[in-house]
Amino acid sequence: MSFIEQIKNRASENIKTIILPESEDVRVLEAASKVTKEGFAKIILIGSQNETNELANKNNINIEGIQIINPETSEKYEEYVNAFYELRKAKGMTIEKAKETLKDHMYFGTMMVKQGDADGLVSGACHSTANTLRPALQILKTAPGTKLVSAFFLMDVPNCNYGENGLFVFGDCGLVENPTADELSEIAISSSRSFKQLTGKVSKVAMLSYSTYGSAHSELTEKVVEATKLLKEKEPNLICDGELQLDAAIVPEIAKSKAPDGTVNGEANTLIFPDLNAGNIGYKLVQRLGKANAYGPLCQGIARPVNDLSRGCNSDDIVGVVAITAVQANEQ
Repeated sequence: MSFIEQIKNRASENIKTIILPESEDVRVLEAASKVTKEGFAKIILIGSQNETNELANKNNINIEGIQIINPETSEKYEEYVNAFYELRKAKGMTIEKAKETLKDHMYFGTMMVKQGDADGLVSGACHSTANTLRPALQILKTAPGTKLVSAFFLMDVPNCNYGENGLFVFGDCGLVENPTADELSEIAISSSRSFKQLTGKVSKVAMLSYSTYGSAHSELTEKVVEATKLLKEKEPNLICDGELQLDAAIVPEIAKSKAPDGTVNGEANTLIFPDLNAGNIGYKLVQRLGKANAYGPLCQGIARPVNDLSRGCNSDDIVGVVAITAVQANEQ
């Protein structure tokens, strides 16, 4: 059974309601139809009923039985407006501005999650990461005990003996552009928890660099060295090592020669990239050349599950992220 099928089975144990606010995108409607048919989550689409049904019919997509909510005609609109105003009034929010803001599908969908009328939200097929996360950060805010919201990809690499039989968490590949050493350590902590939550396996963290154990020295490598030190201080029981080159992180034979005194021993399954340039390039290389399934960017550190999508996603990618979001909601 594939990883994503296992995730779907876990989601099926306690059905959650997931918001898809991008009803104007055919891929989203296809995904909503597939999720509903498979039955591992309940989907709510945000948008115009007439326009959404027209788009579905035009493309022969069956969305029968899927709830479609138009913010402006919703019976909850005024309730959400007042709740949003109370949340943001200290930031200068007015009732008039709240009414206009809540017409936006992303904001309305996020308020549904906030008010307990849904369990999670998936967006990004046709919205930027900023447009997906801004409402989440304003409305849902960060989870207790979390210092930093970051993003990760769950990578499922076929026919791969590295990592956890081809499963990896890559962080941060979608949000924090140039993290400080302290932020990098926080990303590692969140990513290790995400790996454990989604796979049920022990996380083994590699803090990646172009250097292994001081084979090169620069401002770039020293940031990773410092981040590793902070990580070990914050999480002394976590299996982690750095700074490590990629081969020393995931290939046991290379680890024996480059990092013989390490703790990861070439068995890393949670890879922490030094910045967004490296992370984004890394995940796309593995996705395209290694033919991996890349689920994400998935968010960590938000109080309720809100996940982003790559704008190059297909409907099956969206289905996978919906399943992961449902499992995150169950775990929370």
